[in-house]
Amino acid sequence: MSSRIVAGIDEAGLGPLLGPLTFGLAIFELRDGEADLWDALESAVTHEPRRDRERLVVADSKKVYTRNPRGRARLESTVLAFLAQQAAGAPAGALELVRSAPRAFAPLAVDLDRHPWYAALPDCLPQWADEGLLRLHTGRLSRACEAAGVRLITAAPRVVPAGELNRSYARTNNKSRTVWDVLAGLLRYVWDEHGTSDPLVRVDRQGGRAHYAAPLLNCFPEADIECLEESEGRSAYRLWTLDRALEVSFVERAEDGSLPVALASCVAKYTRETIMGAFNRWFEALQPGLAPTAGYTTDGRRWLADAGPALAQAALPRDVLIRDR
Repeated sequence: MSSRIVAGIDEAGLGPLLGPLTFGLAIFELRDGEADLWDALESAVTHEPRRDRERLVVADSKKVYTRNPRGRARLESTVLAFLAQQAAGAPAGALELVRSAPRAFAPLAVDLDRHPWYAALPDCLPQWADEGLLRLHTGRLSRACEAAGVRLITAAPRVVPAGELNRSYARTNNKSRTVWDVLAGLLRYVWDEHGTSDPLVRVDRQGGRAHYAAPLLNCFPEADIECLEESEGRSAYRLWTLDRALEVSFVERAEDGSLPVALASCVAKYTRETIMGAFNRWFEALQPGLAPTAGYTTDGRRWLADAGPALAQAALPRDVLIRDR
């Protein structure tokens, strides 16, 4: 059985009023190209949140994460243990995590600088997980990857701060087009970096779109394309040129059937939650006692009503704070 590059992409924070949109990308090289990664790494990972003391939980981030100490530690342990498997290791601090994305899709420093709470990101990670238990999980995962012939090449977030998101909305006048443009940048990265290895990419499908051939051709104008499937739950395509190829599928609930997508979901969620923690700390320093927000629409409106003194003191442009769509 030949090795293969497999990748997963998912997002977190598509709907909120406040805070960034984040995508996660996870790219693995598998010695056995057909391996199920949950089975291959079963000594270190599980689908089941209740087993988080003994295994890393890799699943849809909505299952992994809950807004309590155990849920935060569970999500952080999964993300940091996997990030530690990369050649560069896990980031030491949260700003390094945000900036850890490859240059091809990392957020621009000028965009981060317009959002002052990024300077309040934790200097040291982990922030929630027990360090001793995290080391045990990380070591167990390393041994499982080595035994199974699994190598994590890249796991990184793509952070889109509100200011960048609003700038894109102004350009596209379409939320779906803006989200596609971010996703296309991630697909293009996989193509450019790994296209000579014929990678397989799975993307968690959001919304009602079932036909992706036209936007894919816009993203890869140099490539030929074949539609492999367009069904209610899955749309799959093959792109190729003389020297590279890529198969990409857009699948409903892809994180349930693909560990790379599930890990991407966790990376995206952990990064967004960490940023929102910094957001809340930064504004509470201006207005002590201000209740935190996760940024979702109803509570985001509550927060905006409560945060009047802090907002007046901060005097920030509206576009770096409130999403237009």
